[in-house]
Amino acid sequence: MDIKSNLKALTEKAGVSGDEREASEAAAELLRQYADNVEIDSFGNITGTVKSDAPDAQTLMLDAHIDRIGMIVTYIDEGGFVKMGSVGGTDNRIMAAQSVTVHGKRKIRGVISTLPPHVSNDHSKVAEIGELAVDVGMTKEEAEKCISLGDRITINSDFRELIGDRVSAPAVDDRSGVCAILTALKMLKSRKLKYNIAVSFSAQEETGERGVKQTAFRIRPDRAIAVDVSFGRTPDSEPQDTAELGSGVMIGFSAALDREMSESLRNIAAEKDIPFTVEVMPSSTGTNADSIAVSGGGVRCCTLSFPIRYMHTPTETVDIRDIEATARLICEYAGGEENA
Repeated sequence: MDIKSNLKALTEKAGVSGDEREASEAAAELLRQYADNVEIDSFGNITGTVKSDAPDAQTLMLDAHIDRIGMIVTYIDEGGFVKMGSVGGTDNRIMAAQSVTVHGKRKIRGVISTLPPHVSNDHSKVAEIGELAVDVGMTKEEAEKCISLGDRITINSDFRELIGDRVSAPAVDDRSGVCAILTALKMLKSRKLKYNIAVSFSAQEETGERGVKQTAFRIRPDRAIAVDVSFGRTPDSEPQDTAELGSGVMIGFSAALDREMSESLRNIAAEKDIPFTVEVMPSSTGTNADSIAVSGGGVRCCTLSFPIRYMHTPTETVDIRDIEATARLICEYAGGEENA
């Protein structure tokens, strides 16, 4: 499996929270190569299973979220400008003058309007999302024929290959986590499984970890690994809060996580020479792990992450080697000896 090509295919899909279908269908098609019983539920979650031959094998849930941040149409004004609200944690600092697509009855290109600096009195002010509007070049009557309130909006950006193993694209958070799990499943095809594996590519993480609450409830796993992105180091970041791109998988330690699983994953990474760093999140993780861990009667849960730069922007940047290291660690944790 080519991680880069799969990431490109997935990040080209819209799939804003609450409207994941386009991305869900693409992820489900990839998952069917490795898992049985693959389905998309009414909420947009994708699930699938890989059975172990081991008697009395426990169930290990592997989760990554399929949704992405974006905007939603809230109003069309008298001039035909489309007003919007945030779906997830959009970064308002980068909004002005962005090229966007409104996902209406057809895909409509537009530009977020902004005042030129020549006529702006305050160049430093960051506009709230509700103060912005999309110029789609239509009258109100024309716009209302193809755009409805509630339609999603995404910022236009391309998948770009950078120097070495780095790529930049929208929706790396968390389509890259999906790629890590798919890669791990490919690696596990040659191994005996220690666990029955239940895969969850969950919806609506960016708006409150909603989808995984349903998949975890249905799966009822014994253990779970939530795969997500974390913060990559930049010149203006704090070293203790970030990791270098290319430094490998980030193993989570938190009050919200199972200490034994975190220690086990760290030991395996050290033993198998898988590059890793430790990510400490004191009381909660801000990922689907927080919801999985308290599902049903409780689930032993850990996070595996990898650093990206420019999170929640159209140019999220990741090192493919970190995705691969995450996949390798999942494989070593879930897999036993090679198949005969």
